[in-house]
Amino acid sequence: MLLIRSLALAATPRRALTRVGLVLALGLASIAPALAAPPSDADINRLLAASRAQTMLDSMLPQIEAMQRQQFQQVAQQRQLDAQQQEQMKRMEARTTQTIRQALSWQQLRPMYVDLYKKSFSKEDVLAMAEFYESSAGQSLLDKTPALMQNVMVAIQEKMQPLFVDLQKDLEAIMNEAPAQAPAKK
Repeated sequence: MLLIRSLALAATPRRALTRVGLVLALGLASIAPALAAPPSDADINRLLAASRAQTMLDSMLPQIEAMQRQQFQQVAQQRQLDAQQQEQMKRMEARTTQTIRQALSWQQLRPMYVDLYKKSFSKEDVLAMAEFYESSAGQSLLDKTPALMQNVMVAIQEKMQPLFVDLQKDLEAIMNEAPAQAPAKK
């Protein structure tokens, strides 16, 4: 009622429209926080379960450990290690593997996931994603994503190979020119 009187008192139709716009904007602003309500832990846990987040994390661990082993092997190959140093290196590798497994365990990372999802998505977003991943299309996407990613990596490597060949040629040319261009000593 007050809104109608205030609009009627407006001197011009333009002022009336301005007031209506202002009232609508204030009304929308007051309900916006309710529309963008944060998701609950249960909502996020539902999404994490539907999207197989723990399974994906668990499947990444062997890859991370393989990279770590490769790094240790490279260090060992670059140095002449005696038997005692090799033993120390093995113990350090085992400790590092254990530390990585603990740091990247689901028990450690799940609270981080929940917090990040709360900061990044609304309740509506989380519920929509959970519904999608629970659907047959969502499950199909999850089933096919590892093969897709493998194919993407192979395609990228194939695309990069000619670039690496060119880079190698450029490096060799630079290395061959370097001694000839060294400044004369005075």
